[in-house]
Amino acid sequence: MITPQNVFRHELIGLAVEVIDSNHNDFIGIKGKIIDETRNTITIDTGLDEKQLPKESVTIMLTLPGDKKVSIEGKVIIARPEDRIKKKFKKIR
Repeated sequence: MITPQNVFRHELIGLAVEVIDSNHNDFIGIKGKIIDETRNTITIDTGLDEKQLPKESVTIMLTLPGDKKVSIEGKVIIARPEDRIKKKFKKIR
């Protein structure tokens, strides 16, 4: 089960997302559903189009099942998805 403590070790595709902070002001406020993820980018379907954002420059708010929300700095999840789920992370409170 995906929780705020183990979100890094799960697949992000399919989760609702909102960009809450970024080095690039045009990215802030983008909302949608994650439809693809690579080592350095996430692709978000906004309903109107698809936006590809660099993980390094964004902070995202994910909505988990059960309407739990968790914010993640993109720098923390820079890795190929298949490698990230195997990686060990420091315990999150």
